[in-house]
Amino acid sequence: MFRTVVQNSGRCADGCAHECAHTCADVAVIGGGMAGMATALRLQAAGLSTVVLEAHGHAGGCAGYYRRRGFSFDVGATTLVDFGPGGVGRELLDSVGIPPLDAQELPGYRAHLPDRQVVLHRDQATWHAERLRKLGDSERHRAFWALLDRLAHTFWRASRAGVRLPIRGPADVVQALRAVGVSGLPHARHLNRTLGDALREHGLRGDAALVGLLAMLVEDTVHTGVDDAPLINAALGVTIRGAGLSRHNGGMHGFWRVLVRHYRELGGSLRTACRVTHVEGGPGAYRLTTRQGSRQGTVHARRIVCAVPAATTATICAGLPVARRLRGYLERDADALGGATVLFLGVPESEVGAQELTHHQLLQSYDRPLGDGNNMFVSVSAPGDTLSAPPGHRAVMISTHTDLADWRDLDPAAYEQRKKETGEGLLAHARRAYPRLGERAVIAQTGTPRSYERFGFRPGGAVGGVRQRLTNTNQHAIPHDLGGPGLWLVGDSTWPGLGTVACVLGSRIVAEGMLREKGHGR
Repeated sequence: MFRTVVQNSGRCADGCAHECAHTCADVAVIGGGMAGMATALRLQAAGLSTVVLEAHGHAGGCAGYYRRRGFSFDVGATTLVDFGPGGVGRELLDSVGIPPLDAQELPGYRAHLPDRQVVLHRDQATWHAERLRKLGDSERHRAFWALLDRLAHTFWRASRAGVRLPIRGPADVVQALRAVGVSGLPHARHLNRTLGDALREHGLRGDAALVGLLAMLVEDTVHTGVDDAPLINAALGVTIRGAGLSRHNGGMHGFWRVLVRHYRELGGSLRTACRVTHVEGGPGAYRLTTRQGSRQGTVHARRIVCAVPAATTATICAGLPVARRLRGYLERDADALGGATVLFLGVPESEVGAQELTHHQLLQSYDRPLGDGNNMFVSVSAPGDTLSAPPGHRAVMISTHTDLADWRDLDPAAYEQRKKETGEGLLAHARRAYPRLGERAVIAQTGTPRSYERFGFRPGGAVGGVRQRLTNTNQHAIPHDLGGPGLWLVGDSTWPGLGTVACVLGSRIVAEGMLREKGHGR
């Protein structure tokens, strides 16, 4: 177990020289979001002592929540991906001893295009029929969808088998071959192609409705447009609801209650409102300086997992080799960061109860760039979910992407005006799905990049990792072991990138890597 030690001088029972109150652990995990908590759970279950240091008041990160007047709002991710039997998320639960979640499997969600509606069904046969009926049934359309299906099948299977990228050595090559399988090897030729390449190859790049839907899906999953989105990553993103979307009872609040409670039952330590300001030392003897309010503390750990944005890792580890190694990646990706705005509504049941589906995605125009309301996602809590909303009410989250530069240099008055207009615009667009939405709202609050910077400690308010392109993902992604022995990176800054399923997969890679390191025991 971890130890909290208080003494005036000398060495504690773990051999740490110090002159302050401190915590000693086998592994210190910096950041209590999805990737950090999942990694800590795996290591704690494997017998290592861990402490998670989270700057916010509770765990969750960009898959977290906040509560207000009986409502619980998801601040980023609103759904869980691939937590069903055989999935990446279920593997996490099984490996650490958490029973199946109290979650509702979503049957699908409705995409509202400018000239039609398409239901993205969870059931594969129903979805295949829907996409041909609503988006085109020509031989070109069928061939295009068949390509995406083959790629998705191969690389969902590889993800669930624990494929590791970027490949760093012979062991990773062997693991990749096993994960992809002999039948999947021919698909490796698509690693250097984009979704736009595939559309052009099939003569469909000018198909407005098809491209519009795909653009919405890949912006949400790889944060870039069809012409930049790596084809394999896009195929996974487009088929994400087929892998299984679910919403936990109580939303992300309910989900995190389960994870945190189990982590503590395993003996793990979660320290919230605890910000790491500096890391020094090396393998076997790291020293982390922390701050909780006005109080400074120290954590000693044999090894470290940085589950925070790469820019944050470079700042707090400024004196360590990892900061120098990250420099080129940070310079490369400086223009590939994006933000989000979210409208949080607490509303009477009558404003949203008429719709059978609780999740909707809306595109206003085929011709305008995506973001700032042109491509927005609406998530509504389930009826009867009283952890998310008081009886007779529902929690609603309306989110869209935005450019960070548009919010960067606003003075207070300009910022408040833009924030007000953003909330009003999101609400107006969401009324395509829910015509009476917000008429009697109990709560209406808008989150911006400044909100994510202040409450989520995301540099510049950037969320979700980098916009994935051929030049910065897969074999070109930031490696998990970039810090060298004893210091690992995980989360949306590393492969496979953003999203709950990606962070869970990253946690598996890092936990397995740390357990393989020599001297991983206490």
